[in-house]
Amino acid sequence: MNALLNKWYKNHALVYKILLFLVTTLFIVYLFPKTGKFRYSFEKGKPWQSENLYAPFNFAIKKGSDEISIEEEAIKKVSPVFFELDQDVKENVQNNYSTSFNEKFADSLIANNNTIKLYQRGISLIDRLYDEGVLDSQYPYNKERPVVLVTDNKIQRSLLFNDLFEISSLRPTIEMHFGSEVSANVKNKIISLFFDVIKPNLSLNDNLTEKALQEELQKISPTRGSIEKDQLIISKGQVVEDEQFAILNSLKSEYESQVWNTANYNWVLVAYTLLVALALLMLLLFLRKYRIEVFLNNTKVTFIFFNIALMVVLTTLVINYNSQYIYIVPLCVLPLVLKAFFDARLGLFAHVLTVLLLGFIVPNSYEYMFLQIIAGIVTILTVSELYKRANLFISVGQITFIYIIAYFAFFVIHEGQVSNIKWETFGLFILCGLATLFVQPLIYIYEKIFGLVSDVSLLELSDTNTKLLKELSNRAPGTFHHSLNVANLAEASANEIGANAMLVRVGALYHDIGKMLNPTYFTENQSNGVNPHDELSNSESAKVIIDHVINGVEIAKKNNLPDRVIDFIRTHHGTSLVYYFYMKEKSLSEEEIDSKEFSYPGPKPFSKETAILMMCDSVEAASKSLKEPTSTKINDFVENIVNKQMETGQFLNANITFKEIQAIKKVLKHKLANIYHLRIEYPE
Repeated sequence: MNALLNKWYKNHALVYKILLFLVTTLFIVYLFPKTGKFRYSFEKGKPWQSENLYAPFNFAIKKGSDEISIEEEAIKKVSPVFFELDQDVKENVQNNYSTSFNEKFADSLIANNNTIKLYQRGISLIDRLYDEGVLDSQYPYNKERPVVLVTDNKIQRSLLFNDLFEISSLRPTIEMHFGSEVSANVKNKIISLFFDVIKPNLSLNDNLTEKALQEELQKISPTRGSIEKDQLIISKGQVVEDEQFAILNSLKSEYESQVWNTANYNWVLVAYTLLVALALLMLLLFLRKYRIEVFLNNTKVTFIFFNIALMVVLTTLVINYNSQYIYIVPLCVLPLVLKAFFDARLGLFAHVLTVLLLGFIVPNSYEYMFLQIIAGIVTILTVSELYKRANLFISVGQITFIYIIAYFAFFVIHEGQVSNIKWETFGLFILCGLATLFVQPLIYIYEKIFGLVSDVSLLELSDTNTKLLKELSNRAPGTFHHSLNVANLAEASANEIGANAMLVRVGALYHDIGKMLNPTYFTENQSNGVNPHDELSNSESAKVIIDHVINGVEIAKKNNLPDRVIDFIRTHHGTSLVYYFYMKEKSLSEEEIDSKEFSYPGPKPFSKETAILMMCDSVEAASKSLKEPTSTKINDFVENIVNKQMETGQFLNANITFKEIQAIKKVLKHKLANIYHLRIEYPE
C-alpha cells in the first residue's frame, strides 16, 4: 500500500495531466451537436463533385423555407376572420333613431306624409346596415376574406369581409340612400342624426381568429414527395439545381437524425471522442517535446486547456443561438493570450487545433477553418509588444481586414457575383475585432487567477518608481545603480539573441533586492571607506554575501513579485563560489576548505534569460575593478569571466547555445568599451 502511495505521489503531476486531458475531451464532446456528420459537401448551382449518389434508405423530400412561407401566406389570405356579434345593438339603435328623429323633425314644416316617408327610409337604412353588421374599426383584410359572425362562441352566419359595413363609409352611404329627393338642409339633419345613433355591433375575436389560422397552418405538410431506396439522386458532374438541392438537404437532415437516434449513437460518441482526444493529445505531445517547461507546470497546462475549452463553449453558444453570428466570436484572442504568456509558436499551434475542433460544429466548416487559421497566422505575425496599446489596435485592424478580404473572396467563389453580398457579415467582423480588444483586461484577469505574468505586467514592474525599486534606491543606492547597468546590458544581450528582453530587464532590476537588508556589506554601497567585513571571519562574510539571494527571494515573495521574476533572484549566481573570501580563507588555513560553505545554493540558470543575467551581472560587477581599460583588456576580461562560468557548468541547464554565448560576449565587450571610452581633457 505504501509503495502504491509513493508511486502515486511521484507521478501525481502526470496523473493530473491525464485527468485534465480526459475531462477536457469529454466536456468538448458533450458540447458537440447531437448528430452524425454528413460526409458529402455540396452547394447550390455548383457541380456535384462526388460519385453518383443513390438513396441509402427511403426518405421524404422536405420543403424549403420559401415553399412553406408561400403556403403560409396563401392560407392567411383565406383563413376565416371571427367577429363577435352584439345582437342588442340594432334594437337600441332603432329606439334611439325614433327618439332622435321625433326631436329633430317635431317642428318641421314638411308635410306629415313626407315626414313618415323620410322616417321609414331611415329605418330601412338601419336594417340594411345591421343585416350584415357594422365594424368597430378599420381592418386591413382582403375584401374576399371569409368572415364568421359569432355570439357567445356560437356561429351565427358566414359571409365575406366585403359585406361588412365600416363607419368611415357612413356619409356617402346616407347620401346615396336618400338621393336627391330631400333638400340639403334635411339631408344634413339626417346625416347628423345617423352619426349620433349608429353604433358598431361587430368586434374582432382575436382568439378564435388566431386559433383558426394556427389550425390551418398546422395542416401544412413539411414534405412533398419521397425518394425510394437505391433511387439515383444525382450524378457526378451534374449541377445541383433547386430540386436536387432540396433532395440533398433532406437526405442530409434525415441521415444525421437517423445516425444519432439509432443503435449507432454510441459509435458516433466514440468517434467524436477519438478525434477530440487525438487533437488534444497532439497538443500535449507538442508541449512535451518543444515546451518541456510548460509541460511540467500543471498550472500552465490547465491554463491552455481552459482557453481551448472556453473558445469551444463560446462558439457553441453562438451557434445554438444563431449560426449567422458565428464570426462574432473573437477566436484570435486565443493566440494573443498564449503568445502573451508563452510564445508565438505555441499560440499558433493551439489556435490551429482549436479551429480543427470547431470544424465539427460550424456550418461551412472549410470556409470557417480557412478564415480562422489565416486570421490566427496574421495575429501571430503582426502582434508584437502587446503592452504597447497602439500595436494592439493596429494588429486588430489588420486582422479584421484579413477577415473581410477572405470572406469577400469566398463569397465571390460561391456566388459568382457581388451584387447580393451580405454586408452585415462585414459588421460582424468589425464587432469581432472590437471584442478582440478585450484581450488586455482578460490578460490581467488570467494573471490574477493563474499566477502567470505577461509583458504588460513586466512593463509595470520595470518602472523604477515602483515601491520596491524606490526602497532599493534609498537604502542601497550603489546596488540600485549596479542593477540599472546590468538591466541595460542584459536587455541589449537579449535583443541580440532573440530572448525575452522585457523579462530579462525586469529580472535584472530586481535581482539584488536582497542586499537592502545589509547594504554596507557590499562594496558598491561602501561610500565612507569603512568595510564591515573587517570585523567578520571569512566564512561569516561569505554567509552574509550568500544570504542576499535568500533574502531577495523572501522580499520578492512578500511583495508578490511573479515567480518568473523570482527565478532571476534565485539563479543569478547559480552555484558559483564567493571567490574572494574562499581564496582568502584558503590562504590562511592549512587544512582543506569545504567549498560548499562558500558556494551559493543555486539553482543554476535554466533559461536563456537567467543565463544572460548571470553573465551580465558578473561582468558589470567585476568591471569596476578595471584600471586603465583598453579594448584588449575589456576583451580578455569578458572572455575570462564568461568562460569560467561555462567551465563550472553554470549554463548546463539553460537552453542557450555556444553561438548565442559568443553573441552575448560581443555585446558586452561593445557596451563596456562605450562605457569606459577615453574622454577629451578640457582645459580648466
